[in-house]
Amino acid sequence: MTKHLPFQLARPCHLVTLLAAAFPCLAMAEPSLMLDSVVVTGSRVEHNSFDLPAAVDVVDASRIGADQARVNASEALASVPGITVQNRQNYAQDLQISSRGFGARSAFGVRGIRLVSDGIPASMPDGQGQAATFNLDRAERIEVMRGPMSAIYGNHAGGVIQMFTPDGKGAPSVEGAFSAGSYGTWKSDVSAQGEVGGVGYVIDASRFATDGYRDHSAAERDQTMAKLTFRPSQDGKLTLIANTFRQDAQDPQGLQWKEFQANPRGVAWDPGTNKNIYPALAYDTRKSIDHTQGGLTYEHRFGDQTVQVSAYAGQRSTTQYQSIPVSTQSVAYKASNVKQSGGIIDFDRDFAGLSGRWTGRFGLAGGRLTTTVGFDYEQATDDRQGYENYVGSGLVPNCISNICGVAGRLRRNEEDSVATFDQYAQAEWQGERWTFSGGLRHSHIAFKVDDRYIVTGNGDDSGRVSYDKTTPTVAALYRLTDSVNLYASAARGFEAPTFNEMFYSDAGGSFNFSLKPATSTHYETGLKAMLGNASRLDVALFEIKTQDELYLDAHYAERFTASTGAVSAGSRLPGVAAQNLFGEVAWKHQSTGLHAAVEGIIRSKVYVEDSNLQKAAPGYAIANIRFGIDRKYGPLSLRGFLRFDNIFDRQYVGSVIVGDSNNRFYESAPGRAWLAGVSARYTF
Repeated sequence: MTKHLPFQLARPCHLVTLLAAAFPCLAMAEPSLMLDSVVVTGSRVEHNSFDLPAAVDVVDASRIGADQARVNASEALASVPGITVQNRQNYAQDLQISSRGFGARSAFGVRGIRLVSDGIPASMPDGQGQAATFNLDRAERIEVMRGPMSAIYGNHAGGVIQMFTPDGKGAPSVEGAFSAGSYGTWKSDVSAQGEVGGVGYVIDASRFATDGYRDHSAAERDQTMAKLTFRPSQDGKLTLIANTFRQDAQDPQGLQWKEFQANPRGVAWDPGTNKNIYPALAYDTRKSIDHTQGGLTYEHRFGDQTVQVSAYAGQRSTTQYQSIPVSTQSVAYKASNVKQSGGIIDFDRDFAGLSGRWTGRFGLAGGRLTTTVGFDYEQATDDRQGYENYVGSGLVPNCISNICGVAGRLRRNEEDSVATFDQYAQAEWQGERWTFSGGLRHSHIAFKVDDRYIVTGNGDDSGRVSYDKTTPTVAALYRLTDSVNLYASAARGFEAPTFNEMFYSDAGGSFNFSLKPATSTHYETGLKAMLGNASRLDVALFEIKTQDELYLDAHYAERFTASTGAVSAGSRLPGVAAQNLFGEVAWKHQSTGLHAAVEGIIRSKVYVEDSNLQKAAPGYAIANIRFGIDRKYGPLSLRGFLRFDNIFDRQYVGSVIVGDSNNRFYESAPGRAWLAGVSARYTF
């Protein structure tokens, strides 16, 4: 059973200081830096990030495509403070993303952070999300918000990551790109954009493949997107967008510490220390995803008022082969295994949503009042099955007497549905020196399970549960000078259990409908300062107190008992490094288009489980270097780059699987690697 644990920072003064965009890069011969970008995350209307009382960073297109393959969001978000995005080198498990500790304990996918792409949630209604569906090839910017104001986005909004693609504009153009590098990695991309007959369009298609750094980690990915924009009137705008994502990936799984030391590129040995048996290979662990979605948004302005309505729908099919041993599944071997759900996860998900909001702007008390009222409705239904990952009698529970890694008998069959209906209101008053803002959101989340697999010893696990929560936010900003802003904010947040947590938290193999949502209280104070014309300094001090969940920096305030044993007060939260540092020195020559940069990343050690008794993933420091050239010949634009990552060939753990039951906590990062790419764009 999952324990619900009170947790808070060890003492009020134990805060984390973030230096965000403080001298973000040393740019020679660069005309300007984007110091005050426009964002919509947080206020839901266009707002200068400098004047927003929140920790918000913008990663623009130049950074997203900074001599990168544009495959993983970890490439683009490495420089954002307060958020950790780790590439597991395992495309079957997606990235590991945490924001101020939210999401750090997720063994797969993303939880605790709200993911949104062009207004369409990449997070499902239960809070589980996938960043892999972000189309980085056409991304115009990614907005990343941490702290109290994230709570206005509702369930699992410990942070918010929003990606936006541009509208098609101007003369038509076509572009092609190709890159290749270490470990059999390559990617091709083709796109077109422009405006014809008043309709703007952006079309993109890409294919990515890799043999993988580790054994049994090959992956293939196909991704497409299409975006159309049309203005039926001067004050109205209609946007239609569609995306597809297909991926087949092997799963190398994590390693025990001794396995990492012996062969960081290998896969785990048998839990019984039999080095001749490798579960990932014996069961051919792998995952396939087929994802399609589409949506439309209509926005209309009525003077100082705006109404926006959005709708979306999609379908996702997932099949995952795990390495759960035959001895754990076989009823013939052990009758008590009857409630085990098999070693293959197979589901088809239909999801959809509808949202609307009204925004008005008014003069009030010598200042400007902006108000927003809106609602979000989201629903998802899974037709979910589980199968044994072997064919055979199971009387002798091994992969010699049975054929492993293939679909066997049905062991799970159910329909899982979740729906959310949220209403929210926000208001901001902006005067000459002061800005005050606040928001209130009410969330209703309903889960329902219809169990269709009922056999002797495994009864009907059908049931339902719902959660209701109202979360407030308040903030104030004071303009000390034209170049210095001070702000403070506070909020309440919450995270409902996900479907996976409901199922896997019950040792008896049934759904655990008694889980409580995690609640949290956030406090933040900060300073934003323009340092001349080329630098900006952001400093944020924050504290988070939470009930029934775990968070950043810190230490457990009370002793408690977990499934792995007693955890002492003062133990550090696993999965989160106490210190992260990113630095970059970049140079660009305007007339020739030549550019180069050196990147440095330092990360302190990371504990892998609650007690802190298992070997922590050691801290590391790595350096990357990249070179490139941009040239234009009339309507033809050419780009080329070459980058080397981990140039000193350090061997280190890139990410961890928190609390893995087989002590396979460690996921190896690549040694020295190279990537080269070229692209060409022609404008008609």
